[in-house]
Amino acid sequence: MSEPDAVTIRILTSLDQVSAAEWDACAGGANPFVSHAFLSALEESGSATGRTGWAAQHLAIMGADGKLAGALPLYLKSHSYGEYVFDHSWAAAYERAGGSYYPKLQCAVPFTPATGPRLLIRPDAERETVEAALIAGTQEVARRAGASSVHATFLPEDQAARFEAMGFLVRTDQQFHWENRGYRDFDDFLESLNSRKRKQTRKERRDALENGVEVHALTGADLKEEHWDAFYRFYVDTGNRKWGSPYLNRKFFHLIHQTMADRILLVMAKREGRWIAGAINLIGTDALYGRNWGCVEDVPFLHFECCYYQAIDFAIARGLSRVEAGAQGAHKLARGYLPKLTYSVHWLRDPGFQEAVARYLERERAQVEQDVAFLTDHAPFRNAEPE
Repeated sequence: MSEPDAVTIRILTSLDQVSAAEWDACAGGANPFVSHAFLSALEESGSATGRTGWAAQHLAIMGADGKLAGALPLYLKSHSYGEYVFDHSWAAAYERAGGSYYPKLQCAVPFTPATGPRLLIRPDAERETVEAALIAGTQEVARRAGASSVHATFLPEDQAARFEAMGFLVRTDQQFHWENRGYRDFDDFLESLNSRKRKQTRKERRDALENGVEVHALTGADLKEEHWDAFYRFYVDTGNRKWGSPYLNRKFFHLIHQTMADRILLVMAKREGRWIAGAINLIGTDALYGRNWGCVEDVPFLHFECCYYQAIDFAIARGLSRVEAGAQGAHKLARGYLPKLTYSVHWLRDPGFQEAVARYLERERAQVEQDVAFLTDHAPFRNAEPE
């Protein structure tokens, strides 16, 4: 397919159709989830394929030199699972009105509620031209595929504004992120909390390690297949209990272990020589991204230790500016994680449906802003008054 100004767009039905070097030259190195290694592992493992309802339709813009100048991860979807920005009510409403909501197009990293770039542009490319072509390209693919809509989720605010300027609707939500304010170590961070939360955190960390529990933070060469075998058991057990069918398979974890072990932090808990719980994080250049957790024993506060406190320890040691703790969970506020806005954008081919969703989103954005303000006012940090 082609666009104005002789920009040529290819549709990639697999990441294998472009080299890792070219893709990563556009994706950059800051966010591990948009790397060729991560996205191709989802495809090669069979976790995100047409069979699972994630048919790749990635957009690629070729430069005059024949190399990739820009790209956008895109999937033709037959459902709304694995996205973390919920539109099931939109689908039900549209189908009650006689429309077909599926298929739809999703610009996202499958199963990953972490903010990162979706418009991937090579540094020496004409950014505005390439971005505009990619956004227009999603709409053209939707028309040709008979898709009801295009959705781009967990993208940075500036990229959301770029989509909005081309007719997309902006939707906001919130996540909880920990911010590194130049802390020397975890105790220094604790001193920033109010007295009650400081005591609570110390107690939770102490109680989590009672009865012989050991916690190990593993990355790079320290990661072994035995750790992945154990973690996968935790992941499947927790997934089956919480949402019925885990999205990721064992091959996916094997592949990312082979290709990006240095960008993975696996926090594992052991008792009496047996692994009992674990949490996986991905390491960016300036952030740690918390992803999946699982356990086979219920140990009080071990979830908080593995997912939140160990992540803070690691971020301080590495000099990372923040920890993004994933979707949902107001309980994170008490552990020093503050609410932050997240952004998604949406374009619906039916003008009447687009207008109805626009009205809904206006009200929803106002409510999200109120929620963020309220939660921020109840942050656990010390104020200027004596305790």
